[in-house]
Amino acid sequence: MYSLHHKNEEKLYSLFKNIVADDKIHAKFLNTLSLLENTGARKISASEDMEVVTLMMLKHAAEEHRHAFYLKKQIQKLRVESCQTYTKTDLLAPQSSLQYLNRLDMHTSKYLKNILGLSGSKLRFAAYLLVTYAIELRADQLYPIYQKVLHTALSKVSVKSIIFEEQGHLEEMVSQLKEFSSNWQEHAGKIQKIEEELFYQWINHLNVSVNDRN
Repeated sequence: MYSLHHKNEEKLYSLFKNIVADDKIHAKFLNTLSLLENTGARKISASEDMEVVTLMMLKHAAEEHRHAFYLKKQIQKLRVESCQTYTKTDLLAPQSSLQYLNRLDMHTSKYLKNILGLSGSKLRFAAYLLVTYAIELRADQLYPIYQKVLHTALSKVSVKSIIFEEQGHLEEMVSQLKEFSSNWQEHAGKIQKIEEELFYQWINHLNVSVNDRN
């Protein structure tokens, strides 16, 4: 696991503070997070083998879908009438947001194919493990900072329940990765570096999107 550099933590805090200060922008941010959670759930389902579907995978897909629903429902606490769908006008940094997980999935699959020689259902399951692990690590950092901003701003919006569930997901992924490979940390580290680059590209695009609306 890795922790955020202090400057990066400050960068996220400042961005979230600007977002939460404007209900319209905040609603689009919640909608964007909902999109990401929904995309994650759909990717989990897509990685399932037709016959070998574990209880954990079903649990993760169901919880990611619930997070997507929960985040979109939080929008109702803000004084806006938009963000009913995932149309680009109802998202922040729409193109980057749509590509973030897709690119991570693509790069991870390419890594597993080239380095481990995986293909078919084995490749899809391994990609699910590594991508989910990287995203759970990121969620374990992002949501607490966002919740801190919400608390300071006395916002009615809350993501505490998501924080609790994401921590559980992370423990489950570590357990599964240990079964996947004795060198799982080496492989996970490679994917984390890819995710980190994609994440900060997304954050930079969010900053531009927010500043364009101020």
